[in-house]
Amino acid sequence: MTEPAPEHPQQPPPPTDSTAHRLARVTDHLGAQLSLASPNGTPRPMHRTRYPDRPAADNGAPAPALVAVAHGSRDPQALRTVLALLDRIRDLRPGLDVRLGHIELNAPLLPDTLDSLSGAEAVLVPLLLGRGHHVKRDLPAATAAAPAVRTRIAAPLGPHPLLVEALYGRLVEAGWDAADHGDRHTAVVLAAAGSRDPDSAQDTRRTARLLAERLGVPVVPAYASANTPTVPAALRALAARGRHRAFLASYFTAPGRFAGACADAVPHRAAAPLGAHPAMARLVLHRYDQARAALAPADAMSSLASA
Repeated sequence: MTEPAPEHPQQPPPPTDSTAHRLARVTDHLGAQLSLASPNGTPRPMHRTRYPDRPAADNGAPAPALVAVAHGSRDPQALRTVLALLDRIRDLRPGLDVRLGHIELNAPLLPDTLDSLSGAEAVLVPLLLGRGHHVKRDLPAATAAAPAVRTRIAAPLGPHPLLVEALYGRLVEAGWDAADHGDRHTAVVLAAAGSRDPDSAQDTRRTARLLAERLGVPVVPAYASANTPTVPAALRALAARGRHRAFLASYFTAPGRFAGACADAVPHRAAAPLGAHPAMARLVLHRYDQARAALAPADAMSSLASA
């Protein structure tokens, strides 16, 4: 699952003008691109660095730690995949304190990670693909139980065009070809974990629409639990419409029981989970930067409905 890390872009020289130096420091070329991609069109504050090996906030203090919050899984590949994603994030943003916390099943658990940051500042970036119980309830509860850490909660990763980029890349690995674009016998099932929260299903449907625009074929959301249709039911419905050549896009951050069960339904055309795809690392940093730019921790949570 691990992929070679991209080369770091050449760093620009620091500005000589004192005002510009206070307002802008490009940590890396990609970070600058993402910072310009604000949903509301406003520029994001850049960083100036007090120490050459550590990102700094605008007041010269160390930048908040990035705590990637994974769900957790009994599948040993899940932890390896998430660790590979974090390594790619560190490659893109050298010096940033990047840590991992799990909601359940794997160490370190999120409360333990927050305990290790006592007295510091952190941005929690959920490695989750939409709004749901974990984002709306579990993460705020965890931060409330760690008052010694100044925290902000970033929006979940999806929906976002970078997720579509990662989904497309994984489909190409599974055999998708440019010739499949617009083919009247081809379709894609977007397989997700599922949630009883209607906002989560709405986010999955929005990603399906974005992916359909990219692929030029129907993309049907389907779920491993808690929602319908199931992946087999979605495949049958597509076949009834003449779409007998179906691919499965794995809308999972990492391998696990649900991801494996969905892939088994289309064994020869099932894409791998998103994992450490380069677009995923860029997206995690984008959500981190969004949350840092918020005026207050509550603003990061308010962006969940609009991101």
